[in-house]
Formats: sequence, C-alpha cells, structure tokens
Amino acid sequence: MARTQTSSRSRDPYLGKVVAGRYRLEARLGEGGMGVVYRARHVLIDRVVALKLIRPDLRGETHLRAWMLREARAANRVDHAHIVDIHDVGETEDGELYLVMEYLTGIALSTEISKGQMPITRAVDILEQMCAALSRAHDLGVVHRDLKSDNIMLTNRGGRADFVKILDFGLAALTRDPRLAPKGAVFGTPEYMSPEQARGEDAVAASDLYALGILFFEMMTGQLPFRSSDRETLLEMQRSAPAPKPRQLRQDVPEQAEQICLRLLEKKKDARFRDGHHLQEELKRLQRALPSNVWEVRAQQASGDAPPAPSAPPPAPTPGVVEWSRRAANFLRATARAYPNGRAPDEIRKAAERMWDLAARASRLEGELASHSRKLEAIGKRGRALRAEIGRKVEELAGEESRATRDALAERERAARIGALRSQAERELAQARQAVQGRATAEGYQALGAAQAKMDTLAQVMGDYERRAREREQYAASLRKQIDELKAQLQRYSEALENDLQAGRDRIATRVREALGYEKSFMDASAVLLEHLSARPESRELLEDIAKQMAEERAAQGHHSSGGKTG
Repeated sequence: MARTQTSSRSRDPYLGKVVAGRYRLEARLGEGGMGVVYRARHVLIDRVVALKLIRPDLRGETHLRAWMLREARAANRVDHAHIVDIHDVGETEDGELYLVMEYLTGIALSTEISKGQMPITRAVDILEQMCAALSRAHDLGVVHRDLKSDNIMLTNRGGRADFVKILDFGLAALTRDPRLAPKGAVFGTPEYMSPEQARGEDAVAASDLYALGILFFEMMTGQLPFRSSDRETLLEMQRSAPAPKPRQLRQDVPEQAEQICLRLLEKKKDARFRDGHHLQEELKRLQRALPSNVWEVRAQQASGDAPPAPSAPPPAPTPGVVEWSRRAANFLRATARAYPNGRAPDEIRKAAERMWDLAARASRLEGELASHSRKLEAIGKRGRALRAEIGRKVEELAGEESRATRDALAERERAARIGALRSQAERELAQARQAVQGRATAEGYQALGAAQAKMDTLAQVMGDYERRAREREQYAASLRKQIDELKAQLQRYSEALENDLQAGRDRIATRVREALGYEKSFMDASAVLLEHLSARPESRELLEDIAKQMAEERAAQGHHSSGGKTG
C-alpha cells in the first residue's frame, strides 16, 4: 500500500537496507501510529511492495510479536478485493516486525473528505464497498478495530474510479496491551470510536459498523458528527450523545440514507444493523433509488478539470547479474588498455579475476533463486485462490444465515404480538365463562363460543409464527455449522500453506544473503579498479561509462552502496 510520499529528502538509515533477505527499501512513504511505511522492491521477482516496519517500542514485546503475526495472518485469510493484500509478514533476525503489502497509488478518503461534502451517490458507493469488505472479514472472525478515513484508500482499478482499499486490518489491537498504557486507558481514534470502545471494551463487528456510520455522516456532510478538542469530552459524546441528523446539515440527503446513517450510529450494539450483510442489503436498495453514478463526469465538466493524472510509476528495476559480466568485461578492456604488455599490478589483476568469478557465481545463484521464487509464487497463488474460494462460500452462506436469522426474529416478533392478543382473548373467554355460569342465556353461550373461536384462531396463528421461526432458526443453525466447518478448513489449509511459504522464504533468505555478499564484494572490486584506472588516460572513455552505470545502480538501489544491512 502507498500513502503520500514525504517531501523530505533527509537520509533515512533504513533506505537501501534489505529486510528479511528479500525486500530492499527504496523510499520512505509515510509514518503512522503503528510504524513507518516504505516502498520496497523484492530483490528476486522485481515486485514493488509497501513494507511497514513496526514501531521500535513494540518490537521488544514477545507477546506483541506473536499477536501481530496472528492478527496479520488472520486478516490475510480474508482475501477480499477491497482489503489490501498482505504478501508477507514476519520478523527479521534482528527481531524487527515487518508487514509486506501490495503497493497502491491513490488518495486517502480523509483527503477527499477534507474537500467538503461528497455527492450522495459517491458516498453510498464508497460505503457499499467498505461494507462488502467488512462483511467478509466479520464472517471470518476478523474485526478492524480502528476504521477511519485515513485507513481508506481510493484507487483506480481497471478504469473504475474510487476503488476502495481498506488498510491496517486488525493491527490496532497491538496497542491495547495493558503493559503499554495506564490501567483503564481507552485506545483507538476517538472521532471514530464506538460507544463500547469508548467505555474501554474490546471492539466487535458492530463497532466497525458504528465507524462506518461516522464515515457515512462525514462523507455526506463534510464534518464529523461528534467534535471536541478535548479527548475525554469526545469520548463521552460517543458514549451518550445522540447523533445529529445529517439532513439538518444538508437538505438533499435522502431520508433513506439518513435512516441508515442514524441506525449505524445507535449507542446500543443490538440497535444497529445485525451485521454487514443486513447493511449491504439496505445500501443496495438505496443505490437502486439513487441516480446513476455520473458525479465524476458532471464534476469535471462543471470545473473544467481533467481527470487526475496517474501517479508516477515506481523506478526501473536494478540491473541483474548480466550487467556484472558486462562490467567485468569493460574493466578487463580498460586494464588491457592501461597495461598493453599484460603486466598489471597483482591487486588489479586479482580484482579483475575476482569480478569474473563473482559474476559467474552470481549467475548460477540467480538461476537457483529464480527457481525457488517460482515455487514460492506458485504456493502463494494456490493459497490466494483457496482463500478466495472459501471466502466466497462463507460470504454466501453468511448472507443467507443473516436473512434466515432476521426472518426468524420477525416471526418471533409477530408471534409475540399475537401472544399479547391471545392474552386479551383469554381474559375475554374467562369473562364469558363467568357470565354463562352466573346466568345461562343464548347470548351468553354465543359470546362464549365467539371468545373460544377467537382463542383457537389466535393460538393457531401464533403456533404458525412460532413454527416458521423454529424452521428459520434451524436453517440458520445449519448454515452456521457449515460456515464454522469452512472456517476451520480455511485455518487448517492456511496454516499448512503458511508453513510451506515460510520454509521457502527461509531458503530464499539464506541464499539472498549469500547473493548480497557477492554484490558487496563485486562493488568493492569495482571500486578498487575504478580508483586505480582513473589515473590512466587511455582507459578514461571506458571508465566514464562504467562510473555512470554504477551511479545509476546506486540511485536505483536507494544508495545501497553505503552498505545496506541484511534484516
């Protein structure tokens, strides 16, 4: 993932470093509450990624490392189009926690919100995508815990604008450890915090839905529903203050959109939507009632602005070992020009021979690493396909379970209303019996019969409602059983695949460290030859080409010639 790159050009000691033997850090993208994010490049397959190094004060906590690995791997099992892909997670030999994610170019939702109110169709579209991702995550037992506009990226995918990507799934729980804060401390972002989180309780799926309500309110109105410069005042507002109505701030908000927003912002968890599937059904219904999504074209026509230019592509890949052979050959040519009699100093002759030897070794190692990398990619691809397949099945079953459970609840509510009528009918029947016992008349028996018939009818109707409720509850229970079996299956398969992936990563990391050693030796030999031959005018033309090539490589590697450390 990629946030806005920092404008500062100050040196970062981590730039050029190779983390976990695979990822060379090329540029610093930004810094957040959990750590620093870098643009990095896989040294073998030339894939550009975003790598997050976790904050130093969190690295020394063994229990936090285990928690972070578990949370990140659980989030990765979700495998949803609107959740940032996690390629790798682990810790280096130095005990540094890292998270490797897909590299995204786009804009944070917070930046778009800062421009003011969004068109309703756009806000609903963004909310629906977030809801789809959260539904899948919640189905698989993963809660975000710190959903906010800074954690939502709007990208462009396949020509589709506002393609949502949610970042930092599950990682907010890292900072909840009581050893890192005073007793009773409240963690999270107060502006988006649910009432239960503001009371110090752990976040649940309904807490994420509350945060969606905050985001929906903010997109529609351009401002947060609860605002205060004092943290404690803001937390108290989240706990107890009723949410303002969006239509008081913006008259063109559809009534249905306002109802959805206010229901998401209910203080009691049970008063919100039952789950993400329930919310998504309502959002789909709202979308069908709204105009087609043409806000982008109209906004551009009104302002005369062209669509935003795509972000600049990542830098070109660094030269491979093929270039080493070419450079070694150029150095030999330069040496031959400088010493046409073949009597070069031993140091220069050995340096040139060392370059040839290193180039040959590196070439063989590159082939071996490429084979390992292909195997690792195949395992990863198989794992992603498996996660996606099981995730879709779980999502389908969970949506059906949600509807069945809500249907059962509706039947129970109807039965309860009939039950109240039946209680009244019981009293009427008792009164009719007493009247007949006191004075047996035709009218009395007629009233008694009517009361009994009413009782029987209500009992039958109530029984039908209760029967349908039981049927829907049993159906929901059977669906839940299937979901739990699929989740267990996903966990078993994911753990097995993760073990295979980790074994492959370890093999690659060992060989990459060897390759980095070759690289350093090659650069050292190059420096020796360059320094010695630069004083020989007959070699100047070849040396200028070599020096230019070396400068380009150092720039592409993030000044790796300064001695990048293997993580």
